[in-house]
Amino acid sequence: MATNRRVSRVAELIRREVSQMLLNGIKDDRVGSGMVSVTDVDVSGDLQHAKIYVSIYGTDEAREETMAGLKSATGYVRSELGSRVRLRRTPEVIFLEDRSIERGNKVLSLLNQIQDRQKPESQEGAENID
Repeated sequence: MATNRRVSRVAELIRREVSQMLLNGIKDDRVGSGMVSVTDVDVSGDLQHAKIYVSIYGTDEAREETMAGLKSATGYVRSELGSRVRLRRTPEVIFLEDRSIERGNKVLSLLNQIQDRQKPESQEGAENID
């Protein structure tokens, strides 16, 4: 069992290497259909499994295509990780879509709508005081 510090260091290294592969290494056209970024990597305590969370910007169709391309490229990504990252065993790679940025944008827009609705009411109250 690896220490927490080692697990986090390996996760950061995997995140960096997979990001580089997304820019230069993966030749599948489906991966390029949406803008992809690695948001997080979760590595198991025994360093045998790595869940790679990706954020995909684009339409729903582009997201599906990109995820299909990433799932088909898992073998390539694992073999490249094996050559780039020196570990006794290369972890199994699983790509998962991360929609937290999308949810955050939705919450921000709702908060902005609430704020815009409250501004006219507060201005009307100020006019009545005069």
